[in-house]
Amino acid sequence: MTDSDQREILLNGIGVSPGICIGKAYLVEVEGVDIIEKYHISQSHVLSELNRFRLAVKKAKNELRAIIENTPAAIKEHVDILETHVILLKDKLLYGKIIETIELDCINAEWALKKVVSSLRSMFMNMSDPYLKERAIDIGQVADRILNHLVGSERINIAAIDKRVVLVAADLSPAQTSQIQLERVKGFVTDKGGGTSHTSIIARTLGIPAVSGLDHATKTICSDDLIIVDGISGNVIINPTDQTLIAYEERRFQYETRMAALDRQSHLDAVTLDGHRFMVMGNIELPEEIVSVLDHGGDGVGLYRTEFQYMGRPDYPSEAELFDKYKDVVEVMAPRPVTIRTLDINGDKALDRPVESVEDNPALGLRAIRYCLRNPDVFRTQLRAILRAAAYGNVRILFPMISGYEEIQEAKVMLNAVSDELEKDGIVHNRNIEIGIMIEVPSAVILSDILADTVDFFSIGTNDLIQFSLAIDRGNRQVAYLFNPLHPAILRLLQHTVDAARTKGKKVFMCGEMAGDPLHIPILLGLGIDEFSMNPNAIPLAKQTIRSLNIQETRCFLSEIMKEKTAQAVMERVQERFSQEGGFSVSG
Repeated sequence: MTDSDQREILLNGIGVSPGICIGKAYLVEVEGVDIIEKYHISQSHVLSELNRFRLAVKKAKNELRAIIENTPAAIKEHVDILETHVILLKDKLLYGKIIETIELDCINAEWALKKVVSSLRSMFMNMSDPYLKERAIDIGQVADRILNHLVGSERINIAAIDKRVVLVAADLSPAQTSQIQLERVKGFVTDKGGGTSHTSIIARTLGIPAVSGLDHATKTICSDDLIIVDGISGNVIINPTDQTLIAYEERRFQYETRMAALDRQSHLDAVTLDGHRFMVMGNIELPEEIVSVLDHGGDGVGLYRTEFQYMGRPDYPSEAELFDKYKDVVEVMAPRPVTIRTLDINGDKALDRPVESVEDNPALGLRAIRYCLRNPDVFRTQLRAILRAAAYGNVRILFPMISGYEEIQEAKVMLNAVSDELEKDGIVHNRNIEIGIMIEVPSAVILSDILADTVDFFSIGTNDLIQFSLAIDRGNRQVAYLFNPLHPAILRLLQHTVDAARTKGKKVFMCGEMAGDPLHIPILLGLGIDEFSMNPNAIPLAKQTIRSLNIQETRCFLSEIMKEKTAQAVMERVQERFSQEGGFSVSG
């Protein structure tokens, strides 16, 4: 290899699992089929083609079942993710549609698979919620597994790796990630994926550094290249210089020492220097994630996203199914609070329903509370399940994407009607629960003084609020750099919301990503946020940060930064004042 080939190269992606690792790259070759040929089959051969497809699905199912049975104890809590892939293998949207395509179009199974999956992927990619958008990855991974069996291609066996390496792949499925042996695999990097993918969730549970969304890592990194994976910043460094290696070894040591200290203190309350206690909660998507919330010292669940149970199926979940999942979470967390957000999804696209029209901008379309009020049967089923689960612990209900007074009133009328039905039927439930709304639409901020009269609390979803207020699509790389929680306009929106709530004696929580960044916490305390909810891994550092601050000082500091004209100026003031004094560093 020439000297030029050995030069240090920096790649930047998305840090999906925090930590730093240094090691030799192990390139997981793409096992998918690059070229799929389309060919027509005669009517007399349709049955044999269907049988060939069914056999491939059966093999894929057996393969997944074997992986599930051998899943390491460390991630047994995430077996549901793999079970979802098993369900997708027989899902009407995927399996049924491919069968239908082979029969009607008289084409080979590989092409029918490609055609159906392409349609489903675009359907999911058009959704606004990043978590739901990345379910397109699950569909693609299941399709790849079927395709490999159709063409007889061998899949990489992650469990068979017999040396200490850093995995480099175009993508890793949850099944592949679950095969990782911690004594062999230090971390991984992928071209595709993001922070809400199932693979990322498993990586965080395993506690290994991971960076995704690198686009061309597999074309840039060769097997046995020495690489540094920084899951905190999202950086991957190929062929690091001696100077870089020394710096990152020190940084890794400091990070691991610090995390160990944080974990030891995670059970301590988040009490400021002047005696104010704050609840620091966890955001979850899967019931199994409550283990992570408790392990990291979480005071409860501040946001339980409920969309997962509606995904990858041809019908809506029953009341009994929803109730069982909610009850499991509520009982384990009791007496800690569990805030259940009602369905936030473009339901007609996520499920096997006739689509009357394709929405050009689903983020601003029929979703969340709008979809639920338009589909009262779906909404009532979920409300019944939530009220029933509330009898087993401390439940709060949260309505998403509220834009006006009427939506809250309609939702509350339905909630009361459902409670009356349960009472009449003699079904155990609890109607005496707190009701909150997501503040994520600018109109809700403007009307916050009116809306505060109708609910018990606000929960600010900063992700959507920033996007809608600044007219920025975070998924668009051309403008994503403009997404900044410290934009003066955003700070003023937050201040207006908190002031309106306080005037009416209502509390304000924050469950967006802004809540989990320690550099934002001094500002949020100064604003008057009452409770924080975040990715479970962020809880220990957030609690430590709160313990290092004085409320009165943060309020004085807030009055200073509210005079700043740019996000950059705000950030510089925060870094100057708190990056050392507050006990936390910018680098994490």
